[in-house]
Amino acid sequence: MHAGKRLNNGERKLLAAIFDVDGVLVASPHERAWREALVDYTDPARFTTEFYQSYVAGKPRLDGARATLEKLDVPNAQARAAEYANKKQILIERLIAEHSFEVYPDAVRLVVALNAAGLRLALASSSRNVAPMMRGRNAPDGRTLLSLFDADLCGADVPRGKPDPALFLLAARALNVPPAACLVVEDAPAGITAARAGGMMTLGIARLGDEALLRAASADLVVTSLDQVDTAAIADGVLRTRWEMERPT
Repeated sequence: MHAGKRLNNGERKLLAAIFDVDGVLVASPHERAWREALVDYTDPARFTTEFYQSYVAGKPRLDGARATLEKLDVPNAQARAAEYANKKQILIERLIAEHSFEVYPDAVRLVVALNAAGLRLALASSSRNVAPMMRGRNAPDGRTLLSLFDADLCGADVPRGKPDPALFLLAARALNVPPAACLVVEDAPAGITAARAGGMMTLGIARLGDEALLRAASADLVVTSLDQVDTAAIADGVLRTRWEMERPT
């Protein structure tokens, strides 16, 4: 992790937080679905977590399918992409219905803390399947995770996926908050790039030992657990770890 950032010397407050979902809030069932759907095309073992992060995460479904088949040298990748994408969608819907995915406890704690602090919250994922996942899991007080968010946006709502900032800008509009007053929580370099392009503060969560990639994308703060974040300082426009002393700007 690296030193945190103060927004405009603390004069402007952060009013909202926008969360990516796969890899941030949940251990991605999408990765598993993409992998298992490959059985009719190539060896699914070739679809590693690193492959998912590099070529699929954050992309619209058809783009992810096309990139996967092309990168794995599957014959007629372009023509078979839609079929592969459909098989993946059937699998993801089954996994969601079976609750076959993990919600990260540290992410739940961050969401609850920011909700209690009065920040407006949005989900912003390339997937259409977020609402069923968040509706099926609860916060410690019994509320559904979905109920803690003021808006739920997906990649289908915009013409271009990450690293284009369109999805995050749409989320800011849905929250009625200026982009500069938004914090984006992301696990993928493309998402960090998108948020920065939209003029937003960025928090990178490195669950895969990929801190260097998130720093290279210029995340304002990179942590390996969201419990490391000083949530009390966020509303004041300060992004830092719990044990980090404030530094002059």
